[in-house]
Amino acid sequence: MSKIDEARELLKTLGMPKAQQADICCYVLLAMTGIKQDTAWADAGNEWIRIHDMIQFANTYYGVAYAENSRETFRKQALHHFRNAALIEDNGKATNSPNYRYRLTEETLQVVRVFQTSEWQKSISRFLTYHERLVDTYTSKKKMTMMPVRINGADLQFSTGKHNELQKEIIEEFAPRFAPNSECLYVGDTIEKDLVKNVDKLTELGFEITLHDKMPDVVLYREDKDWIYFVESVTSVGPMDSKRILELTEMTRNVTAGKIFVTAFLDFKTYKRFSETLAWETEVWIAEMPEHMIHLNGNKFLGPR
Repeated sequence: MSKIDEARELLKTLGMPKAQQADICCYVLLAMTGIKQDTAWADAGNEWIRIHDMIQFANTYYGVAYAENSRETFRKQALHHFRNAALIEDNGKATNSPNYRYRLTEETLQVVRVFQTSEWQKSISRFLTYHERLVDTYTSKKKMTMMPVRINGADLQFSTGKHNELQKEIIEEFAPRFAPNSECLYVGDTIEKDLVKNVDKLTELGFEITLHDKMPDVVLYREDKDWIYFVESVTSVGPMDSKRILELTEMTRNVTAGKIFVTAFLDFKTYKRFSETLAWETEVWIAEMPEHMIHLNGNKFLGPR
């Protein structure tokens, strides 16, 4: 096993996330310990070291070609996370000081020096007794920032962000009011692209979906009325303008159910930004005024109240 693979194994065992087991992170660990291809881990050193020195070490002893302007990458991808995992410390200088340096903590150094020996597992267990694995810390934070949403009776989660916040409002606030008893046939997520995608039902209704088709953000089907709601969740782009209506019409040319085109906004301020581009014969729903809709439908709804 090469030294970089050994460094990767060490980082993995210490509980570093996958991204912090990348080559650049391995080179940082090797540079901070002074481990070359033929150096034993028992001989790991712990001198104060600059990012410049790490780059030079990796280039000289491991034949890579990191440029000086990659310092920020070293800092953000490796050192920042190493510090969060309590693997390293700095010398307390100002971060913009030419004398700013890093080194492993004494605890980490002791773990590194017994790597691949009979003391290795005991040392790792002791270290992890006092320091939570960073992969667990990051996973926990990710879970805490997920938004729970109930779709078709199932409890799912959206990743955070305004777009998904609005999609959650569409499903939990718009649908019960204006599409009662509807089923969500499709909803995406900014990270997990197709959070819900009922291909069988969409096909049954006449959809012709290809990889090149851009589905609306939310598709609802109300069986009692045989209506399909195409809802775009708009926070910065993508309202139901004339071009989008043509795209959706082409995608659903074999769909016989009634089609309702809706643009949803989080607030009235965002709606005003797009109001002049919205197509006629479409609907507008604004999450901060959930009880009301704006109908761009000519005289369809004209009459005394």
